[in-house]
Amino acid sequence: MRAITYSRFGGADVLELTEQPDPHPGPDTVVVRVRAASVNPVDWKVREGYLAGLIDTQFPAVPGWDVAGVVEQVGLDTPEYQVGDEVYGYVRKDVVQGGTFAELVAAPVRTLARKPAMLSFAEAAAVPLAGLTAYQTIERSGVTQGQTVLVHAAAGGVGAFAVQLAHARGARVIGTASAGNHEFLRGLGAEPVEYGEGLADRVRALAPQGVDVALDYVGGDAVAVSADVLAPGGTITSIADPAARSEHDGVYAWVRPSTTDLEALGALFDEGVLRVEVARTFDLADAADAHRASEEGHVRGKIVVTV
Repeated sequence: MRAITYSRFGGADVLELTEQPDPHPGPDTVVVRVRAASVNPVDWKVREGYLAGLIDTQFPAVPGWDVAGVVEQVGLDTPEYQVGDEVYGYVRKDVVQGGTFAELVAAPVRTLARKPAMLSFAEAAAVPLAGLTAYQTIERSGVTQGQTVLVHAAAGGVGAFAVQLAHARGARVIGTASAGNHEFLRGLGAEPVEYGEGLADRVRALAPQGVDVALDYVGGDAVAVSADVLAPGGTITSIADPAARSEHDGVYAWVRPSTTDLEALGALFDEGVLRVEVARTFDLADAADAHRASEEGHVRGKIVVTV
């Protein structure tokens, strides 16, 4: 099969289109014919070696954790799926090696769910990691109807899903973004505020009593700002800053693969509650350019590689 691989840590230029052996299904694994995979910031951070102390990499490594495609082979004990089923998933394994930037990927059934019928393969591939991160942090933060929720980096891949999910639960959502993304946020159900110096004052102007939940998807000073505007008894949740938990008794989260959560997200897409935006698509052979586009940042919507 054709696959994107890298044999050492480094910049996007370490990515190469190579021929690799086809994967085989394990007992609880299916082989998926990849139709699309998406790029997340963690992909290039892993490629650079920044997460080497957290998760092992075996070279040559195939990058990518998000996938949408069609089941091509089933394992010995995978009654959930049959050949021909359309699936999507967050195929993060214990070791970085057999990723989704390839024609085929061996995916444990615990990482997959049936693809939402209303989404194309490219759109479905843009959902798993970002959508699960938003869904799981909203769940762990206990977001409910009537609360005021502050979403940092609200126009980003994770933040845009979090805005929609919190709004769907009946929460009032305040989202930070650059001025150029304010109309986009309004369309998702958020009240936009400009990030940067003076953010706490702008949030207080909208929510004088404070916010009940602050969701940090960007890092930097987001947790400190959140603490300044948090209502008594409120919760700070971060995927970027452990101070949310260690200093503010909140939540510091790392997204987990979950069939149940993917199914819940899929239902919301099929019901029209959620939508996803694909910013750009690249061919598999141009995966290095897709990584570079992700590293540039300030992308609204997801970058997708089609196979």
